[in-house]
Amino acid sequence: MSEAQNTAYPAPKVLGGLVAYLQVDGAFKAAEFYKRAFGAEQVFAYPADEKGRTMHIHLYVNGSSMMLCDAYPEHGHAHEKAQGYTMQLILGDDIDAWWKRAVEAGCEVVVPLDVMFWGDRWGQLRDPFGVAWAMNAPVKQA
Repeated sequence: MSEAQNTAYPAPKVLGGLVAYLQVDGAFKAAEFYKRAFGAEQVFAYPADEKGRTMHIHLYVNGSSMMLCDAYPEHGHAHEKAQGYTMQLILGDDIDAWWKRAVEAGCEVVVPLDVMFWGDRWGQLRDPFGVAWAMNAPVKQA
């Protein structure tokens, strides 16, 4: 057993009852991007292997845990394009600041932030890793 496999790592607290676990092409780069775009806090990461990949990164985003890993095709976990899901951020009065920060960090606007038929402000973005993100907040009452 290698030293890394034999080392006990402290487990940070998992926040939320359902955790998104994303496999991306470049988990360390994604974690850095999510810090800039969504104010993520990295609370744990396994060290990089000889190819710069990691099997696990744990982030806190908007009061919830989100986890990332790289693809390991040699172990049956090939990279697959992100599709068919959206990471949904439920926000309050600060949705404009969240939106601006994400766009300035490099997210592409897919659906502009606007008041939707269900009465909330909502918009959708795509990050440089191909992951769809949406932001939703109640409309401010005058």
